[in-house]
Formats: sequence, structure tokens, C-alpha cells
Amino acid sequence: MLVLLRHLFAILVLPVVMALVVPSWLLTRYAPVDSRWDPGSALAWPMRGLGATLLLGGFVLFAWCVALFARVGQGTLAPWDPTQRLVAVGPYRYVRNPMISGVATVLAGWAVFTGSWVLALWLAVFVAFNSLYFVLVEEPGLEQRFGAPYREYKAHVPRWIPRR
Repeated sequence: MLVLLRHLFAILVLPVVMALVVPSWLLTRYAPVDSRWDPGSALAWPMRGLGATLLLGGFVLFAWCVALFARVGQGTLAPWDPTQRLVAVGPYRYVRNPMISGVATVLAGWAVFTGSWVLALWLAVFVAFNSLYFVLVEEPGLEQRFGAPYREYKAHVPRWIPRR
């Protein structure tokens, strides 16, 4: 039960805030100046369909990563309760940060679904912040915790975009 609570707390504090609370607040706060799909537009429903697909795909990727962190890494996504073992299976075989890619995909889905330039800007800020955080904080910390196995993993697996 304690393990479940640790994961739920980490999920509620980090990705739920970034992918649900902040976008909801932005949509409300900037509604008068933000763009939206015109209900009569021929693009509205196809773009909402694309947005919903991105939302679902991002959520599935994120959930898969959380499950791997719990099962394989024996930790959570939170920096205050990190994994005890290096996770290099599933989507982590192709990119080093699929969990952030999942959250970014959810944010892209919200932006496309709503047609919101404010949410598109939030997505850009989220990606820029995480790019800096991973280079300056996360990766040095992983090298310190996992040593040579992480350095080898880092040499073979790209940070964001999978190789062929």
C-alpha cells in the first residue's frame, strides 16, 4: 500500500500538475485572447480527433514508463524518490526520456484538441525546461548513481529522438 501511495503522490505532484492543472488554468486565464477551433471550421473535428489520439498515446506511453519505474527500477518518477535500478527496457531502449516524451505528447494533444496557441506555448516551455533540467541535473545525477552502466546506456540510446 505504501508503494502505491508513493507512486500516486509523485504522479499527482508532477505530471498531473504539468499536463492537467497548468493547462486547465492557462485555458481559463487566457481564454479571452487564446485561439480555439471555430465549431464551423472543416478542420475542427479532424484536429480534435488528432488531438485526442495524441492525448491517448501520450498517456499510454507515460503509464508504461511509470509501471517500468515501479517494477524494474523499484522507485518513482519523483526526484525525491528515484529508481534504485537503471531502467533500460521497453521505450527506454529507444530514448532516455520517454516519460517526458509521453507528457509532452499529452500537452501537444491538448494544444491540438483545443486549437490553443497558449497551450502550444506551454508545451514549448515544458520541453525547453526539461531539456535543460535533464542535461544539467538529471543526467549527471544518473551518472553518479549508476556509474559505468549509465554511461554505456547514454552512449547507445539518444535523449529524445529514437535512432533507426
